[in-house]
Amino acid sequence: MCGRYTLTADAESIQLAFNLDSVDGWLGPRFNIAPSQQAPVISNRDPGKLSFMKWGLTPSWAKDPKIGYRMINARSETAAEKPSFRTAFKRRRCLIPADGYFEWAKQGKKKTPMYITHAARDLFAFAGLWESWKQPDESWLNTCAILTTRANEKIEPIHHRMTVILEPQDYELWLAPRELSPDEWQPLMMGPTPDQLQYHEVSTQVNKPVNDNPTMIMPLDASQQQHLL
Repeated sequence: MCGRYTLTADAESIQLAFNLDSVDGWLGPRFNIAPSQQAPVISNRDPGKLSFMKWGLTPSWAKDPKIGYRMINARSETAAEKPSFRTAFKRRRCLIPADGYFEWAKQGKKKTPMYITHAARDLFAFAGLWESWKQPDESWLNTCAILTTRANEKIEPIHHRMTVILEPQDYELWLAPRELSPDEWQPLMMGPTPDQLQYHEVSTQVNKPVNDNPTMIMPLDASQQQHLL
């Protein structure tokens, strides 16, 4: 799964990477984006604009938006059929820009945070889903989730799942304003190959969402790593 990620790029870099007309509202850099916070997204409803949605998808039929706390990720293998995600998978897909994410490796009773990045791209996009939920005051709450897939051999020692990171040439298809056929979307859900990802150990400070600064992604030196292990 993915429970924290980063987007440290400036507005101009994001605009160029995703060919956007507007990145208004981006107040980055962000070094520790956490569930329930506002996540920057590019939706198929407005693909030329950087929008912001609460991370943790609330289906339109939900009675309580708190259900979103359990839906920060969607399994790509079942999202097209699962009631919580199938409507969004058909009609409301999005890109979630990022430049890295965190995963916690189990080492005995300890969990050690690792920072995972793309080996070839400073900026990339998770495949995402989004939904709108009508609030009691008649306003709309927009929420999102990140799609995951089975971990490749590089990531599997850390966690059995990894994020679906799309190739730039697939952005347009993923944002198409129509339902995709299995022949179209299934190849996109394979996720990155082992050689496309790299990672290093980081400080346990990232465990707390309030910590949001460059220290979150800095590699630990050898002495610190030995102390944690």
